[in-house]
Amino acid sequence: MWKGFLAGLVVANGFEWGAHKYILHGTHRAGQRRYSPVPESMKSHWEHHREVRKTSFHDHGYVEGIRNWRTKNEIVSLAVVATVASGVFYPISKGMSLAALYSAANYYYIHRRAHLEPEWAVKKIPWHYDHHMNSNQDANWCVTKPWFDYILGTRVISAPALQEQNPLGIALPRVIAQGLNHLSAAYFPAKWVEKKLAVAEQLS
Repeated sequence: MWKGFLAGLVVANGFEWGAHKYILHGTHRAGQRRYSPVPESMKSHWEHHREVRKTSFHDHGYVEGIRNWRTKNEIVSLAVVATVASGVFYPISKGMSLAALYSAANYYYIHRRAHLEPEWAVKKIPWHYDHHMNSNQDANWCVTKPWFDYILGTRVISAPALQEQNPLGIALPRVIAQGLNHLSAAYFPAKWVEKKLAVAEQLS
């Protein structure tokens, strides 16, 4: 049960990464608008981005609840994905099925709280704060935990204060966190905005 649940959390994080990148942001196309298989969700998400950039990370849509069409779209989308995934996983692993339901609820809780309490977001999920407020908004795709951003090389950190304690995004004893950071730096290093800017300045 617990092995399946943990495996389900990893699968959910990978789905979170992919859905955010390809469905909510859409794929770049030369000379055309971005493509998303769910264009209404992409439209909702980019409006969310515009709102957050103008209001220092706040999104009032979460205060309005389901009266706000973007919030309603997010809740309905998460419910559909969770229901389908849970049904698919149930014959294979009850733990994975439970993880699908938990992950959807956890995503909504964390995403909503982050945009109602930006100070909390900076401390608890700095990778998502970076996603919105960084100069590059096509990075840092994970919301709940930064696992697949590290695995796939899309964690871009804009400032030391926005670097999580370790790549798992979970508070751990310092010795363990430092060990994970060394392993991550060797095999799954994060990118830094400052380093990119420094290189650009040297070349100019």
